[in-house]
Amino acid sequence: MVRVNDPSEGLAVGVDSGGSGLRIALADAASGTVLGSRASREPVRTGPGGISAGHLLEQVLPAVRDLRAPFAARPVVAVTVGAAGMATLGDELRAELPGALARAWGVDRLALAADAVTAYAGALGQRPGVVVAGGTGLIALGTDLTSWRRADGWGHLLGDCGSGAWIGRAGLEAAMRAHDGRRGGSPALLALAEKLFGPAAGLAGVLYPRTDRPAVLASFAPEVGRCAGTDPVAAGILARAGAHIAEAAEAACPAEPGAVVALTGGLFRMGEPLLAPLRAALAELLPGARTVAPDGDPLAGAVGLSVALATGTLRLPEDPSLLRLFGPVAA
Repeated sequence: MVRVNDPSEGLAVGVDSGGSGLRIALADAASGTVLGSRASREPVRTGPGGISAGHLLEQVLPAVRDLRAPFAARPVVAVTVGAAGMATLGDELRAELPGALARAWGVDRLALAADAVTAYAGALGQRPGVVVAGGTGLIALGTDLTSWRRADGWGHLLGDCGSGAWIGRAGLEAAMRAHDGRRGGSPALLALAEKLFGPAAGLAGVLYPRTDRPAVLASFAPEVGRCAGTDPVAAGILARAGAHIAEAAEAACPAEPGAVVALTGGLFRMGEPLLAPLRAALAELLPGARTVAPDGDPLAGAVGLSVALATGTLRLPEDPSLLRLFGPVAA
């Protein structure tokens, strides 16, 4: 348990850094009430040292300066930065951010978290359970408040099974099977693929050189969802996706009765074509679990972690790669 004095006049900063850009929120450190937010569509760059601390600071410091202007007399007392790739690419952030933020704001309570942790905190707060965060990629993260359990999140080449990229790739494979006349093909998905990407014979040339290949694959996932009601091949893809997602939830779920499961991220806006087979798979693999709607998003999770740091109420477990704490955060 983290124990620090409650800074009733302080401010808390939450940062959510992902592949589509950066979001920043300023909140009252005692109540968690959000006082303002900013967003940038420019993702933080990755360099030789991993996620660029300098580029992140170039965006965060001016945004927080503007947000703080009406509250200039109140100090920033806690900061949480949640970033995609923090677990494997966060060395530069861990080395440079504590000192940089101390110099900029005098803040000495800092949490650096993987985006899966801020997604967890946004969805479930500080309850034990498991959160599946699904978008272009997919990861499941669970905790019993003693340690973390992770499943998948290994990228579109090694995993992310059931994700938007996985569904889109499976749909395009079915389109190419139809183009070739192989079994398992879908003429409906072939027609949609050619409408979006051009003639099927040229699809490999369009797709393979792209540096944003996972996002391009994921862009076809909604087409699979739209076809699922009338096309058995598309429905089968979503059934397999639901099974993969449930398997990740099962692997990450803490071993305790009545576990809580939350699904968060844009993938699940696909609706019933995906959610119906997913619910069926969860009922089979986690029969005692209870599925709940997420309370909030990863930015809300980053703010919540900052407030918990500031008020001495942090219960989520520290982990060398998933959640690192800096400053006087221990008793």
